[in-house]
Amino acid sequence: MSEHVKTLKGFAKTKDFFIGIDSDGCAFDTMEIKHKECFIPNIINSWGLQPVSKFARAAAEFVNLYSQWRGINRFPALTMTFDLLSEWDEVLERGYKSPECQSLRDWIETETALGNPALKKKVEQTRDPVLTRALEWSTAVNKDVEKIVRNCPPFPHVRESLQKIQPKADVMVVSATPGEALRREWEEHDIAKFAGLIAGQELGSKKEHIQHAAAGRYEPARMLMIGDALGDMKAAKANNALFFPINPGHEADSWKLFFEEAADRFFAGSYAGDYEKRLIEKFMTYLPSTPPWKKCCCSRGGCCE
Repeated sequence: MSEHVKTLKGFAKTKDFFIGIDSDGCAFDTMEIKHKECFIPNIINSWGLQPVSKFARAAAEFVNLYSQWRGINRFPALTMTFDLLSEWDEVLERGYKSPECQSLRDWIETETALGNPALKKKVEQTRDPVLTRALEWSTAVNKDVEKIVRNCPPFPHVRESLQKIQPKADVMVVSATPGEALRREWEEHDIAKFAGLIAGQELGSKKEHIQHAAAGRYEPARMLMIGDALGDMKAAKANNALFFPINPGHEADSWKLFFEEAADRFFAGSYAGDYEKRLIEKFMTYLPSTPPWKKCCCSRGGCCE
């Protein structure tokens, strides 16, 4: 059994209910500043995208902030950004060639704990130049996050919600963010005390977090994941857990709804079914799969796809 699985299985069950909570963009209003000020400038600098910087910025923002892939791990998000650029005519007209990153794609396919510790170990084993470059990029991102992202409080109603649910539920942070940054942010705002475990990318995927810490230990109807991204919902459903969406751009309203209504429904056993379905249907309207530059521009519709 790997160390990260042991850590997750060591999550203490003290109550009958389990609630997992994503952090960036869900509990904290940090998605925009992290990606626009830390991730994207380093993508452009580390991967030589200066000649197509405005396109690279748009592609990375779409993947990480404004699409169905919002909130995915940084490494697959990086390769998806490269892929979007490779399909963009205006970018290709400028002579763009996607950075060579096959070894990074291979590592993403085989590694579940997609974080710097696992990547560093792989670099030490292989000395692969692409993986080395990816590690240098990711390390630079982390340094900028530590330097730039501060004084960003939780969304309104997050603290009140944590205070409300802690007496009835075991709470765990379920995130693809590095654990060090998670702990720093949750401790900075004095809400780490509400979580039994803060699980970041080093402990595996969000699906694994819920699987090893909660699945089989709590009744499915008593397991809930709170998140702002499709990946959060998929992680919940893969473990037969319920899902409460934090709608991008309407986070405070979502948390108010959870605090005033949805949490009570969850504990009362009336959350599953039509109520959850309606929330998810609304949530999906905020997560397009097609970038805006690919949408049809003619009056007939469809011919520009």
